[in-house]
Amino acid sequence: MDENDQARLAEFVTSRTPALMRVAYLLTGDRHAAEDLLQSALAKTIPKWRTLRNADPEGYLRAVMYREQVSWWRRLRRRRETVVTETAEAVQPDPSGGTDVRLAMRAALRLLPPDQRTVLVLRYYEDLTENQVADVLGCSVGTVRSRTHRAVTRLRRLIPDDELLEVRR
Repeated sequence: MDENDQARLAEFVTSRTPALMRVAYLLTGDRHAAEDLLQSALAKTIPKWRTLRNADPEGYLRAVMYREQVSWWRRLRRRRETVVTETAEAVQPDPSGGTDVRLAMRAALRLLPPDQRTVLVLRYYEDLTENQVADVLGCSVGTVRSRTHRAVTRLRRLIPDDELLEVRR
């Protein structure tokens, strides 16, 4: 890699890291795991930088992050570990408006299995279509639909509508 490519890479990493960290955090639900995910994705993307520099390096890097996350949760399933979930604490209304909803949503998202959380991030945060999510995750559109349905159903159970309505008033 020549000096020009190194400068472009450094500029790309510096400018896009905050946005990529947000996506990684949404995928993992943990700051340290998000840092590991982004670092792993960067390690796989940097050797291909010469071919990516004129294309869409961020799109490629995001796809690597999604695939890495899918690989991680598949490995976790193979280990057959029992994950102990945290109990969702009741969130008290916050006068700053909306903070309690964000906290409740964050707590509820952490209780979702990684595959469901990943589908929600891709569908609603990244605004991808079901077909695009299926391509990124390497699964069928039906699988994307069922995971999305299960995730939204679980979120609705964890955060009842009446709790969200109280916050909006």
